[in-house]
Amino acid sequence: MQIDGKAPYDSQNVFARILRGEVPCNKVFENEWVMAFHDIAPKAPVHVLIIPRQAYVSFMDFHTKASPDEIVGVMRSVGEVARHMGLEKNGYRLITNAGPDSGQEVPHFHIHLLGGKPLPLFPV
Repeated sequence: MQIDGKAPYDSQNVFARILRGEVPCNKVFENEWVMAFHDIAPKAPVHVLIIPRQAYVSFMDFHTKASPDEIVGVMRSVGEVARHMGLEKNGYRLITNAGPDSGQEVPHFHIHLLGGKPLPLFPV
């Protein structure tokens, strides 16, 4: 998987299939920019995946191809999901993986929203 924004998008990846309604999910939020749903293997009491509705392989792909309005819309939506999940008071973590060295499993840009308990620091 290339993350430089030049690789073709796989329209059969599981997130593309979720967006088309072919695969069920436990949806918590959606708007014109994103869909958000619970991760099937949560790493925290709240673990939501936020995916843009458009086809991007990674953050690199997203930030090089998305319009300024879409970038703002997606990022503001992330804040709306955090608020919707009640994470504003005690905090939360946002993670996006890009490419095989990061552990990205699905080749569709997505943001992990984690919270609901004190989260451990990352090892150095």
